[in-house]
Amino acid sequence: MSTSPKPVKKVPIHLQSAQNRVYIKNGQIVNHDRTFKADIYIEDGTIKFVGSSSDIVIPGGVRVIDAGGRLIIPGGIDPHTHMQLKFGGTVAVDDFYHGTKAAIAGGTTTIIDFVLPDKGESLVEAYDKWRAWADPKVCCDYAFHVGITWWSKSVADEMRIMCEELGINSFKMFMAYKGLYQLNDTELLDAFERIRSLGGVAQVHAENGDVIAKNVGKLLAAGITGPEGHELSRQEEVEAEAVNRACILAHQMKVPLYVTSITCKSSAEIIGRARRSGYCVFGETLASSIGRSMNGVRKQDQVLYTTSPPIRESAETPRQLMKSLAYDDLQTTGSDNCTFNKDQKSLGKGDFTKIPNGVNGVEDRMSVVWEKGVHAGLLDPCRFVAVTSTNAAKIFNLYPQKGRIAVGSDADIVIWNPNATRTISKDTHHHACDFNIFEGMTCHGVPEMVLVRGRICVENGVVRVAEGYGRFLNTPIRPPYVYDVLEGKVSLKGDDRNGEDHEEQLNGGLKKVNLAALEIEIPYQEPISRALMAGNVAMPSEGSLASTPSGRARVESTRNQQESTFSISEELDKSGNRACIKVRNPPGGKSSGFW
Repeated sequence: MSTSPKPVKKVPIHLQSAQNRVYIKNGQIVNHDRTFKADIYIEDGTIKFVGSSSDIVIPGGVRVIDAGGRLIIPGGIDPHTHMQLKFGGTVAVDDFYHGTKAAIAGGTTTIIDFVLPDKGESLVEAYDKWRAWADPKVCCDYAFHVGITWWSKSVADEMRIMCEELGINSFKMFMAYKGLYQLNDTELLDAFERIRSLGGVAQVHAENGDVIAKNVGKLLAAGITGPEGHELSRQEEVEAEAVNRACILAHQMKVPLYVTSITCKSSAEIIGRARRSGYCVFGETLASSIGRSMNGVRKQDQVLYTTSPPIRESAETPRQLMKSLAYDDLQTTGSDNCTFNKDQKSLGKGDFTKIPNGVNGVEDRMSVVWEKGVHAGLLDPCRFVAVTSTNAAKIFNLYPQKGRIAVGSDADIVIWNPNATRTISKDTHHHACDFNIFEGMTCHGVPEMVLVRGRICVENGVVRVAEGYGRFLNTPIRPPYVYDVLEGKVSLKGDDRNGEDHEEQLNGGLKKVNLAALEIEIPYQEPISRALMAGNVAMPSEGSLASTPSGRARVESTRNQQESTFSISEELDKSGNRACIKVRNPPGGKSSGFW
């Protein structure tokens, strides 16, 4: 673990005044839809100006940062974390302080964690408990999803309170963890219907829990008790079946669906086919699944990598998932950060069902995606921003406050060196756990400076965070990116309200990536069920576009920042404010199965 300065309790007034004005010059700004050269002025945690240095007069007492030769990107948004989660008779060691500190160190400035009520527990009471854990500790801004871990009329009633009073717009159902969290299909349909009526976003953990329970019984009876039994009990087709079923059930209830933790090619292909058939579905893969495979992991070490769904055996899987992100079959990358120490993992020695599930990832997610995506030639920098930040902000209705560098947006900014390298190690990471699943991996792409709402938290390799500095973010219902298309309020060929093109290709800069590499066939992998039965990155050119050219590169006219009444909050960037998923219907406008 790294040794960095002790946390600052809140932010003293003298530190606030020293850090609330920042000017970043000479950098290359990268948003999800375009890249351009511009300077940025930040005051009181908000971006006040984006444009040419000739259009601004900088007041005294401003910290000036020269970002020449660097990319300036929106802070990462990790839509899937589990800080200090109770699981398997123990508690994850990354609490909301250590977890968000690690996030910031890696360039992530917002997390979305999960409130997971016990069976029979009130959603409101569970929410209050999680807020009490998080609020005093978070170093960056955060939001919550809420798990629907059991079903009743009282749960349905409290979901309305979550949406209308407590700032929640997404609910997660589990198709696995039988006897703990799993809902049956009837309950899933009821939950989906309720979420649709509330204007929310449905999420699922997609694995067939009934099949897993059967397989576990067979494996234990056959004397297979080691960690290898975990993956054998929940092979790829068990995940893919649940993904397919979730897509169909959600489509029948006309609810937008977000499928978490896609770990294999077949599941990603199902989501891609569903989207091309007109289904309103989004897919998330994980840093652990795109960063490594289980190929070559020693049997005695497999326990450390146990998570659900599992990290897959095939060495080709990470590349295939990255291709799915490039093709827009998948839209986001999370970490599913839920860390345990080696001694906690050893609780499952002799019985793989008792291994606490979870691995690290919140700190290394950004660098892993850059290394495996951009440096490998499969993603361009704009798509990198989309899958690590902007898409999550849009889906969960945080955009453009988060996920964009524009006037009026929060000053969550990363100055990114695309050609620098770092080697991941448990000895230097900021997690509380005593191992790292990416140990020894060298990544191109380093966050040299990280600003959280304008406060410099990472500089020259030093991480200095303020415990409790983060704010809870309300996620409003009916995110336009999801619901405008779902309800037919915008056409697929444009939005009459602002004239912007809604046929947005989230990897519109695909022409700049290695298409030949994308077309390489992945060798066929024999289903695991049979075993049971028997270079450097070039800087983007100024003004290059990665999708629709409607984004504003600068604020026109000269502004004197020394005027005490200066305010341009009303000039919020409107490009992408109504951006939505491209949904294509099959001929005749009818949808059909795609399994």
